[in-house]
Amino acid sequence: MFIDHRQEQWLDWLEIAEFAYNNKVNISTKVSPFRANSRRDPRMGFKMRKKGKNKGAEAFAQRIKEVQEEAQAVLRKSQEERKKYADRKRSETEEYRIGDWVLLSTKDLKFQLVRRRMEKLMEGFVGPYKVKKIVSTNMIE
Repeated sequence: MFIDHRQEQWLDWLEIAEFAYNNKVNISTKVSPFRANSRRDPRMGFKMRKKGKNKGAEAFAQRIKEVQEEAQAVLRKSQEERKKYADRKRSETEEYRIGDWVLLSTKDLKFQLVRRRMEKLMEGFVGPYKVKKIVSTNMIE
């Protein structure tokens, strides 16, 4: 994110970008890397308790806040793009009913390979088999 319009100072901002990344909640773990490593979140915010005398420190705190907001926005955009491309390959699952005829993939039926010596010559699917009972819809809620 700092390569486009800040080409000359990306190294100066790398630590702040890393902080913003490590403070973002991960979708799969539901916690930020900070919390996963130290069981607590870092202190956030640069709210001044009282007006400081050092204008340089105030400017630095404001600049850090802006960069963190920008980094978080870029992370959100990246996350949305990854989700969009991942969802493109997903399709709706087939819903089976009792009485339907189905083919079973031999990829998941390794126990049947005991009788057959040549796995590479085995059929890709076996069946058809009649559905007698629905065990699970395998839907993630």
